[in-house]
Amino acid sequence: MDNFIVSARKYRPATFDMVVGQNSITNTLKNAIKNNHLAQAFLFCGPRGVGKTTCARIMAKTINCENITENIEACDKCKSCESFNNSNSFNVHELDAASNNSVDDIRNLVDQVRIPPHIGKYKVYVIDEVHMLSQSAFNAFLKTLEEPPAYAKFILATTEKHKIIPTILSRCQIFDFNRITIDDIAKQLQYVAENEKIEADYDALQIIARKADGAMRDALSIFDQIVSFAGSKVTYKSVAENLNVLDYDYFFTMTDHLLAGNTTEILLLFNEIVEKGFDGAHFISGFSDHLRNLLVCKDQRTVKLIETGESVRQRYLEQSNNCQPEFLLKALDINNRCDISYRNSNNKRLHIELALLQIAALLQNEPVEQKITEKIVQPKSLPPIPPAEKPSAKTETEPKQTEAAQASSTSKPEETKSITETPSPKQGKPFSIKINKPLQAEDEKKKSEAEEVAGSEEKPNDSFSEDLLLEAWKKLKEKYKETSVTTYTAFNTYKPAIKGEHTIMITVDNVIQKEAINEQKQEILSFLRQKLNNYAINIEIVLNESPKTHKAYLPAEKYQKMKEKNPDIERLKNDLDLDFIY
Repeated sequence: MDNFIVSARKYRPATFDMVVGQNSITNTLKNAIKNNHLAQAFLFCGPRGVGKTTCARIMAKTINCENITENIEACDKCKSCESFNNSNSFNVHELDAASNNSVDDIRNLVDQVRIPPHIGKYKVYVIDEVHMLSQSAFNAFLKTLEEPPAYAKFILATTEKHKIIPTILSRCQIFDFNRITIDDIAKQLQYVAENEKIEADYDALQIIARKADGAMRDALSIFDQIVSFAGSKVTYKSVAENLNVLDYDYFFTMTDHLLAGNTTEILLLFNEIVEKGFDGAHFISGFSDHLRNLLVCKDQRTVKLIETGESVRQRYLEQSNNCQPEFLLKALDINNRCDISYRNSNNKRLHIELALLQIAALLQNEPVEQKITEKIVQPKSLPPIPPAEKPSAKTETEPKQTEAAQASSTSKPEETKSITETPSPKQGKPFSIKINKPLQAEDEKKKSEAEEVAGSEEKPNDSFSEDLLLEAWKKLKEKYKETSVTTYTAFNTYKPAIKGEHTIMITVDNVIQKEAINEQKQEILSFLRQKLNNYAINIEIVLNESPKTHKAYLPAEKYQKMKEKNPDIERLKNDLDLDFIY
């Protein structure tokens, strides 16, 4: 029985052309060898499994080859190539910096550099995981790295370039290796499967490539694992089961249920996913990718951005025809917010279910909003619909108004208008409303204004004296003592004054007090009218401009007070270029 060799070793590239996904780097190295422009030190950076050490070995073998081919590859026939292939070359030295990271290890390396090669042109030192060297070891290595003998070449490899000191970086030619794309990994796996006489679905290889996260070595290791599980036939289903990956079918089915608004099937399907042992965060991430792919399919120019097989890509194109871009964008936003807050959620399952139901409600809410718009948004020229014919949201919650009340409500359109129409991209008519203030508060305001106008002719308008006003004012102050400090301060500072027959003047110190009283104007009027038995009373708010009694509340007012006491304040403000913060 032959010893099994893992695919990562068996199919490790032996030439530059066999390296997967790093064409720009391999072409640069081949040109440097061809033109004899080799630097004394190279630094290969990048994530795991992308070919850093492999390229270092290929380069070490190629530059010592006695018969380099026209394609700048090693011949595999000369003594140097044979010794390298048999792992007994004296010109190539590999050092693992993770376990040889001391100053003494670097000193031994420097001593070896002094000995010239017996066969070939160069002695090549490949130092893997070079970022693991200590600070002292780096410093001991600097001089040799900058000015080595002409026959010495250093190739450093690392996954964490940021941990290497700048003095080392400045002495090396730096090559950044990229993550290998999913398509490149899948094609290489297909090549391996054909050589091993294994029947593999391309969609299954795509899943392995996606799981490898850009590392060719990881992909080959996963491939060996799948072959051990499934045998000589690797299918999409076997890979999904072995790697615990959510099948594409779940996401396509879930999207169909969301588009149909079938909440029962949505919850049942998610329950099936949970029962199979899939983590909620894994589902959220996969569903985000699914929605993103559907959005990408809306334009033929971006379809190539989907990293899947042709059959799955066709399914994305078909399902994207049933989805509007607005729906996909809103669904992505909901799913993204769910992903962000998932870890902090106590009931994680409910958190995801709620997000799915919100997505399902996106399409179901549109007809309801249209109905609300049709009821509330009416042309101003049309008379209001009588309650007997078609009751509206307004007539159901408030009594019938008199003609005077209706005239009052229509005479101030800027106060009652609270609905903003938004044209629908599909139908060209309003499909949603925007309410600036709560409807209940607006109804109460309209109701109170209507009662004032309608009842002013019927309710008493008794005359009142200043003593009666001050007595009612005292009770009014106590009412706002706990609820509004600003209003209470204004009422407690100045006494009210009677102006004319039915007007009460209220004096305030600043704009803030004036705005606070304006907000509570209706409540104040109702209180005074009841206490004084006069429903024709109105109030007038006057701002006290007297400099002797005016208090400083706003930043500009406080600044003026300070400037009066100390004129140097203005010079300080100008020198430092200061301004007020409101």
